[in-house]
Amino acid sequence: MRLRIRDLREDADLTQQQVAEILMCDQSLYSKYERGERQLPLAAAVQLAVFYKTSMDYLVGLTDDPAPPK
Repeated sequence: MRLRIRDLREDADLTQQQVAEILMCDQSLYSKYERGERQLPLAAAVQLAVFYKTSMDYLVGLTDDPAPPK
């Protein structure tokens, strides 16, 4: 499963460091999430979906519709 967290971050013109601060983790750990070397915790995925105003399904690549649930 390919997470879209890198695409969302780049679309928002954010650095890995900025997103890592939002998640309260090190930039190196966040980088591993983006590269798929570490599994993104559910709580962090929810936090990112809320931050980017998108759905969890879009975040994890289950849909191509970025609209959040109504």
